[in-house]
Amino acid sequence: MIIRNRALAAVAVVGAVALTASACGGSKGTGSSSDAAGKSSFNAAVTSIVNPSAKKGGTLQFWANQDVDSLDPTRAYYAFAWDLQRLYARTLLTYPSQPGTAGLQLSPDLASAMPTISNGGKTYTFKLRTGLKFSDGAPLTSKDVKYGIERDFAQDVLPGGPVYLQQILDQGQKYPGPYKDTDPNKMGLKSVQTPDPQTIVFNLASPNSDFEYYLAMGASTPVEAAKDTGANYQKAPLATGPYMIQSYTPNQAIKFVRNPNWDPSTDPIRKALPDAIDVTITTNADDLDSRLLAGTADLDIGQVGVQTAAQAKILTNPQLKANTDDAPNGFIRYIAMDTKVAPFNNVHCRKAVEYAANPTDLQTARGGPTAGAIATNMLPPNILGHDSYDPYNLAAGKAQVDKAKQELALCGQPNGFSTTIAARNNKPKEVKTAEALQASLKAVGINLTIDQYDGAQSSSVIGAPSVVHKKGYGLMVFGWGADYPTASGFLSMLVDGRQILADGNNNLSEINDPQINSLIDKAAAETDPKAAAADYTQINHMVMDQALYVPVVYDQALNYRNPRLTNVVFLQALGMIDFAALGTSDGK
Repeated sequence: MIIRNRALAAVAVVGAVALTASACGGSKGTGSSSDAAGKSSFNAAVTSIVNPSAKKGGTLQFWANQDVDSLDPTRAYYAFAWDLQRLYARTLLTYPSQPGTAGLQLSPDLASAMPTISNGGKTYTFKLRTGLKFSDGAPLTSKDVKYGIERDFAQDVLPGGPVYLQQILDQGQKYPGPYKDTDPNKMGLKSVQTPDPQTIVFNLASPNSDFEYYLAMGASTPVEAAKDTGANYQKAPLATGPYMIQSYTPNQAIKFVRNPNWDPSTDPIRKALPDAIDVTITTNADDLDSRLLAGTADLDIGQVGVQTAAQAKILTNPQLKANTDDAPNGFIRYIAMDTKVAPFNNVHCRKAVEYAANPTDLQTARGGPTAGAIATNMLPPNILGHDSYDPYNLAAGKAQVDKAKQELALCGQPNGFSTTIAARNNKPKEVKTAEALQASLKAVGINLTIDQYDGAQSSSVIGAPSVVHKKGYGLMVFGWGADYPTASGFLSMLVDGRQILADGNNNLSEINDPQINSLIDKAAAETDPKAAAADYTQINHMVMDQALYVPVVYDQALNYRNPRLTNVVFLQALGMIDFAALGTSDGK
């Protein structure tokens, strides 16, 4: 029953994607795809594998205008960092390199099969594949998987990543993580057992329909305890996938080379076609786009879309357009309002911002209709539980000055107020979003100061409530995609008050509403995905009624891909091209 429910959820998500691909508006031809031979055309990678090939060799040239937040799978939270992990960090379960429905259904990775589920849905037993090794040649066992999971509990040493496993597996033990573990073998987490080297057993306190999705995240990546260097592990993590990190220079470059101890017979997911992958990090987004169009860069791994100048060239050139994808990617671009920073501790001051914002100007700042449809609430259309709820009439695309002024009067700020809005300095679209909001809010007397910060430091800047309070960030421009393809995977981290962290926080509004928290727990215990989705529909309405976020667009990103790339597939689970599937046609 649980496996069937997971499949139903995946089908529901993809069905929504299919329905909204054209409904989101913006780019024409969103539904076009490749021909039967897998040749490239606009949006081809969304529905098929473009340029299928088994040819090995060559070096992929990846570029990015931002560094990863971490190469330690336990700590990473950026979507493109998770995509890069598919090259070097295997997990118990993962998503196959397939478009559409198939790419959303969990598949065994390190596990030899999907788990045996017993004890009323509370016990999950996995068997590992045989012949697994780390990149240093050491055999990989169930204890390494357990140790990797235990690291997720050491938030004082390893902050930044998702903490789902910590929350579901602690069960009141207050396990401190392996660095403070009093067990002589550092295996003290009681809810996880390793009866033999090939078996790992998880005992949950109660059924949780999302648990298997947690095991496809970086926290289930095995770590060899003897080689764990704590906070420094991110500099050179051991590999379990087909590639390993040869070198890493922060904010400059990452070099991946083949892992000699990876056995393809143990890995049904990855083809490992290129000999190497080079990642070059730049701060010049327009230069990156120029390199893409010139063919010296293969892919922008940020996958957030080309800039305005490149977009104009692509959309007016059929040859260039044929090598792009512009699909709804499951992300929302939004502006968070922190309820702990005055005057946003008053709901009416927050509502004033909702009404004063000009949705069309915010959409234009993101790149216009091709960047996605105007968002009206905080669940994207490709997530089961989304509806058309729009309490501030954002879909009309206009600022509502009179209503904004009414709310300002109700919050005791009839003449407006001043605050600071934070935006990542390496995300030009986010800076433009802040500027667009600054202009529209000025009309009602709300004055914004824009503070640009290093985007690679998000988790320790806007993700650190103490820093946010000190800097007076009332507003923060950001974006979010589902951690896993369910409503809880999308929204819970943004609104669950029990997930407010000192560092790496994603509940930027700092809302801690008992009713929202209770509904999150209710949804987690559901066995029917439709019932869980209904709970999140209600949560989403509450979030909007409390004006915690200004939704900007349901994101689409016009991304260019080098024509020499092979096996190009848009992986719905990540909302971007699957890096691990790619090869090159020219051997360079």
